Amino acid sequence: MNWTTLFDQQRRLDERIKEEHQLSGNQFDERLLALLVELGELANETRSFKFWSTKGPSPQDVILEEYVDGIHFLLSLGLALGYERESFPAGSSYLDATDAFLDVFRKVTNFGLSKTEAMYETLMAAYLELGYTLGFNEELIMLAYVSKNKQNHERQDQGY
Repeated sequence: MNWTTLFDQQRRLDERIKEEHQLSGNQFDERLLALLVELGELANETRSFKFWSTKGPSPQDVILEEYVDGIHFLLSLGLALGYERESFPAGSSYLDATDAFLDVFRKVTNFGLSKTEAMYETLMAAYLELGYTLGFNEELIMLAYVSKNKQNHERQDQGY
């Protein structure tokens, strides 16, 4: 995956939002909360934890779009702290999606408490492994991110 390209695209979007909304600071806590919300929305679309329901998951394209929303906030958090990387280590293998979601939620919380580069790398690796667990590969993730980034710029054009 070309992380340099993704960080560059995210930087342009973040700078645009900061300028157009006249923001100061890096909004770390807001970005962290947004990531947790997006992670919950993603889990809800997969329905992997809903043992009480017979309804299946949302279509893969919907799940992928929710997944890359999380990538946006992860990149944005990395940029806010200067943790831009060209690669990330491999993450853990998960038993299933529920196991992956629980681990990523823990890692987001831990990162929020420590904010170290090592915790950021660990979180990003876990999030990528969550994506693989959900059936996504690097090419799909990259293409979906680029598409969603374009949509996010269009939303800014429309005063979102």
